[in-house]
Amino acid sequence: MIKETKYYTCEYCFKEFEPKRRRVQKYCSNSCRSSAYQQRKANLNNTKDNLPKLKDCNAPQVPHKEKISAAGVGNAALGVLAANTAKSLLTPRKNRPATKGDIDTLLEKLDNRFHLVKNMNPDAQGAYPYFDLLEGKIVYLRPQ
Repeated sequence: MIKETKYYTCEYCFKEFEPKRRRVQKYCSNSCRSSAYQQRKANLNNTKDNLPKLKDCNAPQVPHKEKISAAGVGNAALGVLAANTAKSLLTPRKNRPATKGDIDTLLEKLDNRFHLVKNMNPDAQGAYPYFDLLEGKIVYLRPQ
């Protein structure tokens, strides 16, 4: 059997060469292959430089500085006023937060500073937990 030799033309230097591998080779050597890559890369960069620059979506955006106007401040104040009015009208009296006046009235009615906490157990010495209305914390006192 006679082996047929087929020659290819290098796509970079345009010389004929005998392929060394089974598959089709485009270049005659590694240096031609590398040079062709460098040339393609340079051409790609040149075409990119000639194109108009598009806005980059990933580029950081310059923050927009908002301006304060009298109309904006007035609208904000009216909005807060409307929200607070609606909240006070729609909240039942028993669910409203206690004020200092409410606590003073409670102290006058109870006529006592300490009140027994029934859902807590006594401590190891037998003292019972009481809530101090003036201090606002739990204290343990022995019954007299």
